[in-house]
Amino acid sequence: MANYDVIVIGAGPGGYVCAIRCAQLGLKVACVESRQTLGGTCLNVGCIPSKAMLHASEMYHEAHTHFDTMGLVGASPKVDLPKMLGYKQSTVDSNTSGIEFLFKKNKVDWLKGHGTITAPGKVDVAGTEYGAKNIVVATGSEAATLTGIEIDEDRIVTSTGALELKSVPKKMVVIGAGVIGLEMGSVYARLGSDVTVLEFLDHITPGMDSEISRTFQKLLTKQGLKFKLGAAVKSVEKLKTKLKVTYQVRKDESTETLDTDVVLVATGRKPYTENLGLAEAGVEMTDRGQVKTDAHLNTNVPGIWALGDVVAGPMLAHKAEDEGMAVAESIAGQRGHVNYGVIPGVIYTSPEVASVGKTEEELKEEGHAYTVGKFPFMGNARAKSHFAGDGFVKILADKATDRILGAHIIGPMAGDLIHEVCVAMEFGAAAEDLARTCHAHPTFSEAVREAALACGDGAIHA
Repeated sequence: MANYDVIVIGAGPGGYVCAIRCAQLGLKVACVESRQTLGGTCLNVGCIPSKAMLHASEMYHEAHTHFDTMGLVGASPKVDLPKMLGYKQSTVDSNTSGIEFLFKKNKVDWLKGHGTITAPGKVDVAGTEYGAKNIVVATGSEAATLTGIEIDEDRIVTSTGALELKSVPKKMVVIGAGVIGLEMGSVYARLGSDVTVLEFLDHITPGMDSEISRTFQKLLTKQGLKFKLGAAVKSVEKLKTKLKVTYQVRKDESTETLDTDVVLVATGRKPYTENLGLAEAGVEMTDRGQVKTDAHLNTNVPGIWALGDVVAGPMLAHKAEDEGMAVAESIAGQRGHVNYGVIPGVIYTSPEVASVGKTEEELKEEGHAYTVGKFPFMGNARAKSHFAGDGFVKILADKATDRILGAHIIGPMAGDLIHEVCVAMEFGAAAEDLARTCHAHPTFSEAVREAALACGDGAIHA
């Protein structure tokens, strides 16, 4: 029986990062993965392919809306969806093969097949048993669906099927106004679909700063997406040439229907923990089906760890990566740590939406005195030159100390701009520290500095 210091089950962002970091720290490591390629949901059917589709659809939209204004005159491009999917797949292949290269470079063994913990310190992979001083569960998550709705990944799809549609549907209904639903909904809206989003709550993007959420919905509506909020979906009926979606309007309990060609079920994700042998090994679970861990990601069974989407916290690839680093360092005898207060969240629509730290609603609920600094992208010269003046930067700072408590951005490059604030928060910076830092002109990042200035005496360009 081959023995390892660490066996990581799952080669998604959390798992492969943990495996590589363990190897860098001098440990003998293997990573179990049943897919034909590494990278998990994120690289294969999630984060990476969806960003390729977002980019392609944004370029198509840009060509039809702004090229002529900029003096770029010529025949308008048409959508060749099979070719677009080929571009998407080439992006996926490049990234997944890159992880395989990194495994070889760092001498991480890829154990191909489904992994099951047969006992503490033992993992079965495709009928072969391996020994390990430490086992890390990093199996990620799978799409959650609604009772009574059968996913076929053809007409009733999750994000996986939405990335493989054979043609652009005339009509699409998206169930769920969270990150996945809005990203994929905006892709097909730009490509020509009539998209309607049904959301159970009375607002989109649950948990987001409400001012950002309201602005976001207005901008998406301007782009052609339709929203029906407070809508509880009851059924999706398959007819010969269409689908019939029935939902209840929560406000008055009336029942309405929508005819559509494709339904995207984007109602969140759930931890993937089936057939891992967790119960047999005595690993405790939470009421929500997650692996129960302590602050250092240990389970109750010595030598078994868990991270990423299978444990508590936001289901984000970068959160899983941070946890993978922390677990590897803890196993190696170091002091692995994750600062859960500084984990950014991004929605990669156009405009992008990004946030980190506290929302205004959270600070009000806590009774925490704070100041708000806001700056509109319409006051940013670079944004205006890119037809990207919609949106704003919002920084929240402690009223007494000026320490940054949170930031929320809707606008161009928001997913990149938020990290300036993340670094500031990691070092306990005040809004004034950010405001006094020189920013190159003209850049989108100047809007962040202006919002920081607005926490004090006021922004210059607003």
